[in-house]
Amino acid sequence: MDRIETKLAVSTVIAVLALCLLVPSVSHSSGDYYAGKTVVLVAATAAGGTADLRIRSMAPFFKKYLPGHPTVVVEYISGGGGRKAANHLYNKVRPDGLTIGAMAGGVVGLAIMGEMGIQYDPDKFIYLGSPQHINHEVLYTRADLGLDTLQKLRAKPGIRIGGQQIGQTAYTAGRLLAYFLDMKDPNFVVGYSGPELDIALKRGELDGRANTPISALRRNPEWLDKGLMHWHAIIESPLGKKFPRLEHLPEIVTFARNNQEKRLVQLWRSMRGVGSPYVLPPGTPKEVVAMVRTAVGKIFADPEFPAYYEKLTDQPASPLSADELTKIVADIPRDEGTLNLLKKFAGAGPLPRR
Repeated sequence: MDRIETKLAVSTVIAVLALCLLVPSVSHSSGDYYAGKTVVLVAATAAGGTADLRIRSMAPFFKKYLPGHPTVVVEYISGGGGRKAANHLYNKVRPDGLTIGAMAGGVVGLAIMGEMGIQYDPDKFIYLGSPQHINHEVLYTRADLGLDTLQKLRAKPGIRIGGQQIGQTAYTAGRLLAYFLDMKDPNFVVGYSGPELDIALKRGELDGRANTPISALRRNPEWLDKGLMHWHAIIESPLGKKFPRLEHLPEIVTFARNNQEKRLVQLWRSMRGVGSPYVLPPGTPKEVVAMVRTAVGKIFADPEFPAYYEKLTDQPASPLSADELTKIVADIPRDEGTLNLLKKFAGAGPLPRR
């Protein structure tokens, strides 16, 4: 063996040893892999708020169903709409099943749209499932404006639609709905928190907004019960899953004029459909993946989980299995034209012309 071959052989041995140190050996028969260990749930959110409560609702069930009943703690890594946590999980943690990502739904969409600061490939994450995936968006306006038909809505120019910030989910949904409903020169006003948007509507500072119907009606049931808002159209995610009491609303895709607009709706619906995904980093051993996926399946099948989830979050659980979530991500449209079109709705410029 000459000097070059010797160097190559040594380098190969070093690489194999390094990989063995990085990825743990797991016994197929191990029923106590997690015994005496701590599992970290990396939360792509700050402490407090509904997203945090969703994660806290899962933590005790991970302890219950992971073999060996480990200690489960939450590590908050907020920032960049979930990018910071996803980058950390993808690049910095040991793929041994002791660190599980509790990601924000936007993590997948941000990467597919090629946004800045992405240091991960969403197709290489190992998906475990999501405790919720029903994410409808509905457009409504103040009833005192008298816009009780789509014809009246389309005829009124300059309707002020409120939002939190440019690119935020409700902002983008509002622009999509305004576009598909052919609203005349809508004015998108941002800079509000969620509760501030409600107050601004009541004061007449805004004319309408897009929001998840479950959030709107839990905070303000009188808006529907007493007819204080007119409800115009809905984006169903998933398609066909009707929201109680708003079943009569037209679905956004019925207003699509061509295949490109249908692909745009599919892209948005798919991105929203990932819910709040739980993931493992690439390279996690198959045996560990199987254990964690089995545990997540048991969590969602536990009859105590839905009640506990709703108690903490004030929202019903709508679990998505690992296989279902993996398929949704894989099926998200990736063509450049559709992605670029959606970016226009998430941005600050005027709406595209139809």
